[in-house]
Amino acid sequence: MAISDSFQKDYLSTGGIRAVVFDFGGVLFDWSPLHVYQHLIADDNERIKFLQEVCSSDWNVQQDAGRSLRDGTELLVAQHPQHESLIRAFYDRWKEMLRGPLDEGVSLLRNLHAQRVPLFGLTNWSAETFPYARDNYDFLQLFIDIVVSGDERVIKPDARIYEIALQRYSRHLSHLQPSELVFIDDVAKNVEAARALGWHAIHHVDAAETTAQLRALGLPV
Repeated sequence: MAISDSFQKDYLSTGGIRAVVFDFGGVLFDWSPLHVYQHLIADDNERIKFLQEVCSSDWNVQQDAGRSLRDGTELLVAQHPQHESLIRAFYDRWKEMLRGPLDEGVSLLRNLHAQRVPLFGLTNWSAETFPYARDNYDFLQLFIDIVVSGDERVIKPDARIYEIALQRYSRHLSHLQPSELVFIDDVAKNVEAARALGWHAIHHVDAAETTAQLRALGLPV
């Protein structure tokens, strides 16, 4: 179901782009476990080691891929009982990790929406935590549709989630082709996966460079 109705179904940039797809973390949101663990683990080396070896990105991404927060937490507590309180803090205090929007990325999103460019989301995010973001950040209502990995139980850079996304977006833009999408993501391997499937893709490093690349594709930014 469409989240935003304010878009042009027949939009086409001079570069042949019909829609822009945004990743969320690192592009629109400042999310990091460091926002919590810098207060819980004073020693820098111990903090880095904990987030690399215990509550690691590889562990967290399994929750983004559909594993429940409870199952992920209990599995890790069983493996590292000496760190139980620190492990439980990860999802107990998850909202504190979501510091808020990245203003330049959100400004870019709003500018595209103001020009009635169709906008879609494609994010690696737990199905259990995403509703908090959806309910508390109004700019997410600018998207026509959002594909959340936790709901689909598959994560970027797996080709299947891009295929699911294309099918979903095509419900709103008929006969949509991969080459008619441009995807913005801050993770290089996710960008490479999109390109391998025929999408245009931008490795987001900063908003100015992303804006320049969008402009080169004929987007009104």
